Amino acid sequence: MKFIVAIILTALLSFIAGLYFPWWTIAITAFLVAIAFNQKALKAFIAGFLGLLLLWSGLSFWIDVKNESILSARIGELLGIGNNPFLLILITGFIGGLVAGFAALSGSYLRSKKVNSEL
Repeated sequence: MKFIVAIILTALLSFIAGLYFPWWTIAITAFLVAIAFNQKALKAFIAGFLGLLLLWSGLSFWIDVKNESILSARIGELLGIGNNPFLLILITGFIGGLVAGFAALSGSYLRSKKVNSEL
């Protein structure tokens, strides 16, 4: 249950933070969620990764639909992947997922280090 709550909370807080702050605040939100929810390192990484993968992929898909794939076609040509909006959406989600996953992993390690030092 903590795993699903961590995924949802990471995505929700990252979305809200993204409205007001730069894109890299996703790392801060994933870090804080991982500290708040005591999970093992792998679970924390996967929760952060999935939360941002779903969020950024969903937002990218929504933007792509709204502008009728014009932007994704042009960006795809710049990146050399051709006119493939699905691949661009997947790459976008993967990059966001990695950032949040490693931030959540760091938060999990910090929490376990803090708990072990108190014993």
